[in-house]
Amino acid sequence: MTGKELLSILRYKILVFDGATGTSLQNQASNPEDFGGEDLVGCNEYLNISCPSAPEKVHRSFLEAGVDVVETNSFGATSIVLSEYGLGDRAYEINRAAAEIACRTASGYTTADHLRYVAGSMGPTTKLPSLGHIEFDPMKEAYKEQAFGLIDGGVDLLIVETCQDLLQTKAALAAIQECFAEGRREVAVIVSITIETMGTMLMGTEMSAALTTIEPYDIVTVFGMNCATGPKEMEENIRYLCENSPKPVFVMPNAGLPENVGGKACYHLTPDELEFWMHRYVTEFGVSVIGGCCGTTPEHISRLVRIASAVDPGSIAAGGRSYDYTPSVSSIYSNVALHLDPPPVIVGERCNANGSKKFKELLLAEDYDGMVQLGKEQMKEGAHILDLCVAYVGRDEVRDMIEVMKRFNTQVALPLMIDSTEHRVIEEALKRYAGRAIVNSINMEDGEERMKKVLPLCKKYGAAVIALTIDETGMAKTRDKKFDVAKRIHDIAIGTYGMREEDLIYDTLTFTLGSGDEEFRKAGLETIEAIRMIKAAFPRSHTLLGVSNASFGLNQSARHVLNSVFLHYAVEAGLDLAIVNAQKIMPLYKIDERGREISRELIFDERKFETV
Repeated sequence: MTGKELLSILRYKILVFDGATGTSLQNQASNPEDFGGEDLVGCNEYLNISCPSAPEKVHRSFLEAGVDVVETNSFGATSIVLSEYGLGDRAYEINRAAAEIACRTASGYTTADHLRYVAGSMGPTTKLPSLGHIEFDPMKEAYKEQAFGLIDGGVDLLIVETCQDLLQTKAALAAIQECFAEGRREVAVIVSITIETMGTMLMGTEMSAALTTIEPYDIVTVFGMNCATGPKEMEENIRYLCENSPKPVFVMPNAGLPENVGGKACYHLTPDELEFWMHRYVTEFGVSVIGGCCGTTPEHISRLVRIASAVDPGSIAAGGRSYDYTPSVSSIYSNVALHLDPPPVIVGERCNANGSKKFKELLLAEDYDGMVQLGKEQMKEGAHILDLCVAYVGRDEVRDMIEVMKRFNTQVALPLMIDSTEHRVIEEALKRYAGRAIVNSINMEDGEERMKKVLPLCKKYGAAVIALTIDETGMAKTRDKKFDVAKRIHDIAIGTYGMREEDLIYDTLTFTLGSGDEEFRKAGLETIEAIRMIKAAFPRSHTLLGVSNASFGLNQSARHVLNSVFLHYAVEAGLDLAIVNAQKIMPLYKIDERGREISRELIFDERKFETV
């Protein structure tokens, strides 16, 4: 089943997943012999090899309850988890067996009137990459091996579920992308995160940040949440998803909050209570895919089947749900829209070793705590996003970026703009960033060469990208030239590399207005008009400027005034983001009339010449 096929199904049907595989296996009270020995007790996934009748029995119980989809018994079947039982080298075998058991069982219940499907379960492992428990590449490779086994075993789709760290989720998605690229059959993908009782993911991630991070991945067809709580505790996050997610929404709650009884987790939510909440989520909120997680039995799931059979999704859920998604970027904690009202989005410029003397000194001293503190200070100063650049002559930029990103990922709450001319540096940063970053930047100085290296990384890691209006002849100076370069980048980025219009942020560039150089008399005007042209032609794209370039060479007080006035008119033309020191921008009413007028005349080339 491809993603398109899954979307087609959801136009006429609410899909029902099964219930708690782990709980069901535990209720069978398997003895050590079933697990293959005392040392393997608790490794439910090895039952696919040692006692295949156990997972088969679980699948049958849910299929007889009427579900559309059963999940493979592979939640913890990565080599990362299996290694704890000495089974790491058997990951592919165990995953393939899990898929084959589920597929064989499901096929016995499939009829022309009721098709049954198998979802390959991919759990979070026991490692949190954002906390340094494991590096991105080893986690990706473990997921890749798991995905190979599940796909080769015949699953119809994959579900990356119970996600607790967005960096773990991104590793799983990178693995699945590589599976497809290496010739494995492409199947639909569902991502489901877990929101804990405190209202965020385990790493502190808000639902808005999770949606922002996962939304750009084309391979993800459905997005939602499972586990940790019962349906009641999920209400506000489900409401948020149904109002904001452009992807169909998946919900799989536990049978209530667990209670520890004699050292065992017990779940007390009744089938009637589950039905009440899930009926509301489907009919009032527009949830498209439902199921049960920990503690849910066939009795619980049969109530979900009853809900699905009575609902017309064409008018209520997948076909009629109303959402309003705003293109955004995110940190591991929260998100920021790429357009704010009032604009602009402020990109702090003080974490750039090429533009900030203080940051450069901290980098040279390898004072990473000081660098983090400088990032935090910019948040207090009003920045919404941070431009991060560690490039400095004579230093290992890859090493520096790795060290800085490890800290900025979890210690800085603002989303990051990764600023480098080296694609390897960009990838190492993206591997360590749990949120959705902006990459700075691409251009056409060498034709498509830089785009070939950078845009596949943006697709792989879900990043937005800044496009500079530079081509083989240099930096574009006129509005028409700036627009022409932007259009070339637009057509290639979307047509060749699969980027979306909303993933592109155009920097129309500006030159200093205080040099007295005749060539740049109209530089401010041409930049502003280019913004206007780009926004008219590509309304879902965004625009950005390094505002302080306009005042380069002037004294500090003059720079503050000119930058503030220039930013005002650029925003009027449609500027969305500005790289600037927020503390050095003044509202127009705080600038004296003469200063405003001189700056306006300079920007729009209306200077009056007087004889002294």
